[in-house]
Formats: sequence, structure tokens, C-alpha cells
Amino acid sequence: MTSPVDDTRAYARRLAAQYVERGDPTGWFEPLYAAAGRGEAVVPWADLEPNPHLVTWTGSRALSGAGRTALVVGCGLGDDAEHLAGMGFEVTAFDVAPSAIEGARGRFPGSPVHYVAADLLATPDEWRAGFDLVVEIYTLQVLTGEARERAVARVSSLVAPGGTLLVIARARLDREPAGEMPWPLTRDEIESFAGHGLDAAEITDFHDDEDPPRRRWRAEFHAAG
Repeated sequence: MTSPVDDTRAYARRLAAQYVERGDPTGWFEPLYAAAGRGEAVVPWADLEPNPHLVTWTGSRALSGAGRTALVVGCGLGDDAEHLAGMGFEVTAFDVAPSAIEGARGRFPGSPVHYVAADLLATPDEWRAGFDLVVEIYTLQVLTGEARERAVARVSSLVAPGGTLLVIARARLDREPAGEMPWPLTRDEIESFAGHGLDAAEITDFHDDEDPPRRRWRAEFHAAG
């Protein structure tokens, strides 16, 4: 039986398959967000609230963003970026889909967040080693193969000396099939950030409270100061 969640992902999965086959691993996000903006599709990960695992992580550390910069990768409609801005961070948030950026700006008029359209696989040079906190949630899991490897390297390169990277993603065992998009990350894949100048501070393998529960990674990495 097909679940309601699978139904909402059907259009996104078709788009992803079409663009990946063309050799354009990120091209499908714009038509998805554009269709959602017209009421013709659903962005399956757009819950219109901050990711609960991000909220738990920031709350457990009592973070203060005063005087610090943060970058949100694949920000979608902006909820995670606004959460960090509310903690005092100077936030830059980007998405490859201009329609997502337009949607975020429309939802949060007057926001201090700097929303910008940009491709994770070709981020601006001036962002390199530029952010005290980099947050990557659910972007890697919709990329595969070489694109995923390049994304890991790019995300790692954005963390400033002494900074922190937080990654939250679907998880799977090596022996488990990747299945349909979103494609979960293996332990080796989540640990691969440590091969790009970062040190793994904490990697947590947990099940969330969805129905049914989903296995996820919450991984924290630090850059040398």
C-alpha cells in the first residue's frame, strides 16, 4: 500500500529521476518549488516550521549567535534560517531554486536573513571558510553519486576556522538498499566530512518520532581554530 507521504513525494521523485538522468542533479528543485507555488505540487520536506532535530540541537547547547555568522544550506522556505536568526546569528540562507528564495522572502518580510539563490555545487568563492555555523539538513540525501561527494566537499569548505558544521540526514546501514529518493546516507558517507579538514565531534544514529520512525544521523563537526 502506498502511504500518504509517498504520494506527496511522487512528483518530486519523477522530477529527480528525469534531471539526474540528464546529468543535472540539482535542476529539479526549481520546477518543484515553482509548481508548489502554483498549488500544483507539494514540496515534501517543507513543514513550514524549523526542523525539530535542529531545534533540539540548538536548545541542548544553549547557543548564542551574537556576533557570529551562520549559513543554512538548501534553506527551502526559510524556517531553519529564521530559527537561527532568532538566536542572534547573522544568517545567510541559500537554495538552488529561485522560487524557494522568493517564497522564503514572502513568508518572512523584513527578515534579517540574507536569502540568496545559489547552487551548493558551485557556491561563491567568498563563502569559503566564511561561517561560524553551517547547517545542512536533508540536502545531501536528495543527491547521489559524484554530486553527493562534491556536496560534502563544498559544505565542509564553508566552515570558518573554529566553526561548527551540523548535518542532519536520513541514515541506513551499508547492507540496506538505498531505495527511492530521499536516498539515506551510510556511516561512511556521514563520516566523510572528516576527510575535508573537519573533526567529528559527535555522530548520533537515532530514530525519530515519525510514523513509522525514520532512522537519521545528527552529526556535528568542528574546524580547527
